[in-house]
Amino acid sequence: MSPVNQALREPTRLDVGLMIITSLMLASGFIAIRIAVPETGPIWLAAIRVGIGFSVLLPYAIWRGMTWPANPVEWALVIGMALLNVVVPFILVAWAGKTVEGSVLALLMGTGPFLALIGSHLMTDDDRMTPRKLLSVILGFSGIVVLLGPSIFSGLAGGPLLGKLAALGASLCYVCAGLLIRRISMPPVRLATLALAIGSAVLFPLALLTDGLPTQGYSASAIGSLVFLGLFPTGIAYILRFSLIRAIGYTRFSLSINLVPVFGVALGVAILGEPLSVNLVAALGLVLAGLYVSSRGRKPQPDPV
Repeated sequence: MSPVNQALREPTRLDVGLMIITSLMLASGFIAIRIAVPETGPIWLAAIRVGIGFSVLLPYAIWRGMTWPANPVEWALVIGMALLNVVVPFILVAWAGKTVEGSVLALLMGTGPFLALIGSHLMTDDDRMTPRKLLSVILGFSGIVVLLGPSIFSGLAGGPLLGKLAALGASLCYVCAGLLIRRISMPPVRLATLALAIGSAVLFPLALLTDGLPTQGYSASAIGSLVFLGLFPTGIAYILRFSLIRAIGYTRFSLSINLVPVFGVALGVAILGEPLSVNLVAALGLVLAGLYVSSRGRKPQPDPV
């Protein structure tokens, strides 16, 4: 049975542990972005992050024997997945990181399950919106409104609001990319390597074209953050993400995103000394309540992909 058609299985304790580790690494990435992006800029940060992740995975892929898409359709799926999973969201998240606190970034990126619920209702016939799903969406996006504050009603002018919208756009990209991964019949590590290779091929020329070569060296904290971003939230987390989606399905894997805002808020407060505002606590409570409602009473089933 090819990977694209492999049957999904129930999550094991190991799967759950790996989902928690993946969520922690993804959340920690927002903290590293906040540290590095003031020096690198968003596009160079995305390019360097992807380049480091690619260099980490490439030796293993070569050792195991690199595999390639089987036909033009699969090439198109891989390229589309790479753009939606690497290029576009990395630029959006890095740009958002210039004005949005790391804990807020993690909270906004944790809205992926809500976006997936809406997309399923609009794009499928067998996964329509139920009262439970509708309640979870209302709770989740109420949290976003609370987080954005009155500025959401005063138009799109203003950096902070645009940064938060960019983070939401990145979350939507990840949802769309997740629905493509199980359609691609490549081993997870080789697929992650190819996605990062495509991302590097796009991002480095784009960074040179838009920003030119960096004119000064980066600080030790920025360099450390870049290495961390490439190694953990990009390289290792992508292997785990692709492997888990193949094994237990995107619907079940997406529930681990519940933990991203929790870890993100905790790390932002503990490491960066970011304020734990009333709005942030209220928004976090609403988002987690929505995620809890969406996961209650749902029977595990294969994803309709």
